[in-house]
Amino acid sequence: MRLVCLDLEGVLVPEIWIAFSEATGISELRRTTRDEPDYDKLMKFRLDLLDKNKLKLPDIQKVIGGLDPLPGAAEFTRKLRERAQLIILSDTFEEFAQPLMAKLSYPTLFCNSLVTNSDGTITGYRLRQQNGKKRAVEAFASINMEVFAAGDSFNDLGMIREAAAGSLFRAPQKIRDDNPGIPCVDTFDELLGKIDNFLNT
Repeated sequence: MRLVCLDLEGVLVPEIWIAFSEATGISELRRTTRDEPDYDKLMKFRLDLLDKNKLKLPDIQKVIGGLDPLPGAAEFTRKLRERAQLIILSDTFEEFAQPLMAKLSYPTLFCNSLVTNSDGTITGYRLRQQNGKKRAVEAFASINMEVFAAGDSFNDLGMIREAAAGSLFRAPQKIRDDNPGIPCVDTFDELLGKIDNFLNT
């Protein structure tokens, strides 16, 4: 059996931290996994900024509530789910993702969770597991599932390399240049074509 594993932010929905950066005017919050390969370092940086600026989970959720999937993403996921099982492997948090999952007709999502106190202050986060995207693809392979994986960031490279097939999607030029062995596509039609080739070979 074959299935498709996709990253979420930057592939199907806007980068949540970039949207929050724009809403708050805090430019440092624009930093994402496209820029920083060390996820723990990135999250500590983000949580420190939230603390310094007295920003809490409801502030972020308010911005997320106004976001929509990227243009064409909802139609792409509809077409994809007619062809194969889809699982979203993301380093986002369930407290962020649920409103956006509703707009994508609730695909299966594996992600992380936040630690908050009673007033909504984010005090930490819990990874589902270290290297969760790669480990998920490894686990699917262990039960004889063949996986096509796609994403746009440093933290997607492990799952793409582990998958039976895959590609980068709208990745920054540095990631493309540093990984010439991984194909990159820039439209949903191209990505669907790659997936169709995988499903039909």
